[in-house]
Amino acid sequence: MNDTEVVAGPASGRTSQTHRFRGLAGTGFLATVAAMGLTTLAAALARAAGVDFEVPDGGETIPLSGFAVVTGFFSVVGIVIAVALLRWSARPANRFVRTAVSLTAISLVPPLLSGADTATTTALLGLHLVPATVMIPTLARSLRTRTD
Repeated sequence: MNDTEVVAGPASGRTSQTHRFRGLAGTGFLATVAAMGLTTLAAALARAAGVDFEVPDGGETIPLSGFAVVTGFFSVVGIVIAVALLRWSARPANRFVRTAVSLTAISLVPPLLSGADTATTTALLGLHLVPATVMIPTLARSLRTRTD
């Protein structure tokens, strides 16, 4: 019996690359759902503790659904950044962490400038860090497993 047949994989590396992007995006979307839920829960707990989330510009109160929507939107922005770095960076995990931490630091400025009371400002600062602690490590770990 002559076993000289060669079993070939995909014609190009495109399937593998598509799988890497989809895997990263899937992990990112699961982390997004978790971040949205945790942020909304934390906001609800802060509200129950007496934080009113009233922002003086316009005097409106931030609804709980607003926390979920904004968290979801910016988490998806983080996923897009991670996918772009996976595609075009030699060290995507390191660059992602630096970029995400920098953007998180920048996101802390508006609550400080909002003119809200101390309780609201403190809660908003904390609520910016909740999704960051979910999204940044999850996406960085996912990037590392896809580039090793």
